[in-house]
Amino acid sequence: MRFLHTSDWHLGRTLHGVDLLDAQRDVLNQICRLVAQPPDGVPIEAVLIAGDVYDRAVPPVEAVALFASTLAELIKHTTVIVTAGNHDSAIRLGFGAELFTERLRLRTDLASVGRPVLLEDGAGQVAVYPLPYLDPDAARVALAPGDQPLERSHQAVMAAAMERVRHDLASRPPGTRSVVVAHAFVVGGSPSESERSIVVGGVDSVAASTFDGVDYVALGHLHGAQQPRGSADVVLRYSGSPLRYSFSEQAHTKSVSLVDLSPGVPARVTAAPLRQPRAMAELTGTLTELLADDRHVEDWVRLVVTDRSRPDQLFERVKSHYPHVLQVLHQPAGARPAGASMPITTLAPSPRQLGADFIEHVTGLAAVGVELDLFEQAYQAASLAEARPGGG
Repeated sequence: MRFLHTSDWHLGRTLHGVDLLDAQRDVLNQICRLVAQPPDGVPIEAVLIAGDVYDRAVPPVEAVALFASTLAELIKHTTVIVTAGNHDSAIRLGFGAELFTERLRLRTDLASVGRPVLLEDGAGQVAVYPLPYLDPDAARVALAPGDQPLERSHQAVMAAAMERVRHDLASRPPGTRSVVVAHAFVVGGSPSESERSIVVGGVDSVAASTFDGVDYVALGHLHGAQQPRGSADVVLRYSGSPLRYSFSEQAHTKSVSLVDLSPGVPARVTAAPLRQPRAMAELTGTLTELLADDRHVEDWVRLVVTDRSRPDQLFERVKSHYPHVLQVLHQPAGARPAGASMPITTLAPSPRQLGADFIEHVTGLAAVGVELDLFEQAYQAASLAEARPGGG
């Protein structure tokens, strides 16, 4: 049986203030085409969306409409199984879950933990266990086996959820294949800048061994596609986000994961790349150098301008050459790092030394002779003016 595993769509997100809805629509259309026309002809029996469908709990109307139209297209061809992530509102995302067709399964309620979606092919049954994001403050009570709440940690609540999964799986026919869909930070994963922290009580991670006993774990939360090290018989995989959401992701090859699950052998995962609507680049140089570079004029760019003095109308001049610029920083070459302390002077400094310290503090650069000459002349002129009768 083949699955398509994706996560972290973050519909409604912006990138440095730029609306990403059109870019998100582009990559979701690619996913829909992949499901409708698999590249090797092997049908996709289910699409697994491992949380963070939306970027915030109350998404914009346009984001909800895009999600609805994407689901409508996907369920023409396959079953879609969706879980909630830490960015989603579980209640809003799961609204109407009981009313949807068999081809659309939304699992956002903690009460559903351990209850599988059952699929079947010629080789037998596959049990898919969708786990909504387990916020420790809520899940430590809901998943506790008795009256005493679980420890307040991601590890404790995920371990309790997996106990429910293994208990149900033990009741299934021998040879039942199993998939867990979860939204969590598994130890060994590599984060990027665009994920929201899920630290609770100083700990945000779950051990890979927590998922022992199932065949494949479809993970969401980390935006780079990767495979944390698990036990020998369990394959864990982050599909990553389908779109780049920060400059830390500019080197990511975005994709979805095609998962082939056959009896008696480890899950086989193949990455299906997604074309990015726009490339990303970080460029550094003087304004003259940057404006002479035509290689990235159609990209989303972050520019670091290294001129000694901030050029006039900096953003406007950059924008005219790089219409998709997202961020412009002025960092003079050789400037003192932000936050560096000023040197301590114990004796009364000379006017020239005062000027040198002031210029370095303001610009981050050592003052040059002509600047100090002007400062000293101004200081002397001000002192003469103050010394004249009535000058004070």
